[in-house]
Amino acid sequence: MSAESLLAPLLGLVPPEHGADEQVDWPAADEALGVRLPSDYKAFMSVYGAGGIGDLGILGPLPVEYLQWDPGNILDSAPAFRDLWDSEGGVPGIVADGSSVLPWGSGCNANELGWLMLDSDPEKWPVVVWRRQIRYGDTRWKLFDCGMVDFLARMMSAEFDECPLGDASLWGRTAPFVHWREAQRRWLAGLDPETGEPDPMIQDFLQWPAP
Repeated sequence: MSAESLLAPLLGLVPPEHGADEQVDWPAADEALGVRLPSDYKAFMSVYGAGGIGDLGILGPLPVEYLQWDPGNILDSAPAFRDLWDSEGGVPGIVADGSSVLPWGSGCNANELGWLMLDSDPEKWPVVVWRRQIRYGDTRWKLFDCGMVDFLARMMSAEFDECPLGDASLWGRTAPFVHWREAQRRWLAGLDPETGEPDPMIQDFLQWPAP
């Protein structure tokens, strides 16, 4: 399937005008991570790249040879994500340790998103989410039987029974995607990384003398 077909649920909600092809060496990435990543994630990296949809950061697969700010990458984020799974027991009813999960997103007030990799076919990996903000009696880990792109589209279209994250900033609403390089360029120019509008607080910070 083409990248456009794999991303179809998302393209009408989040235009990729501020995206960029990460030009990932996928055999090298799969080898470094020890797994083959899902096709919709690879399509996302080729059209949008790593960056943010509003406050939700989508991780790149590996570190890059550049001073990269948020959102970071899967390889470096995996240990903390897996420790979080092991320390809290994961999704209730799912028998798996931290080696069975892998992150792909983070943000919206410190929610963590990833895949559960119990199936040998990455196209069948469901999404798992750790939610910092939960209601009394609820569990922090939750599973959603869909892929990454469908999860994002269904969340922003409010197609789940309830908000899947502990933060509702993307529940039933959209936000622009901004590639991490463009976000850095904007910040260094004194602009809001998400909107591209002048931000007096950033401008004031950039004018402070270096220590």
